[in-house]
Amino acid sequence: MRISMVSIHVTEPAHAHRFYTEVLGFETALALPESDVYVVSAPGQDTGLLLEPSTTPIAEQYRSELRAAGIPVLVLSTDTLFSDIERLRGEGVHFVGDVFRDASGEAINFSDSVGNLIQLHQGAL
Repeated sequence: MRISMVSIHVTEPAHAHRFYTEVLGFETALALPESDVYVVSAPGQDTGLLLEPSTTPIAEQYRSELRAAGIPVLVLSTDTLFSDIERLRGEGVHFVGDVFRDASGEAINFSDSVGNLIQLHQGAL
């Protein structure tokens, strides 16, 4: 078995699609603007990320409480943490806090501009 698709709840799927493709560099796997459905994937990967409309009270509560608690909904891996941070800052990405270190490596959280915290992580060498 392997992961085919996962979803994250977003406040505005079309805006999320632009952020994930134009800022983060993901590729569009499926776009149905008339249905507000967008699926993206990281270059070279076939796992889809459904940018799911956060239209139900349960979804909205889940999304907003994770954000309020500072818990990222997604962890993105990189081998070039500090240069990625600089590039994303240049794109206007809002980082939450500073880089932090633990046994797994270094990471920083940022806003995906549609209600979620995302973590950018580089594994320990």
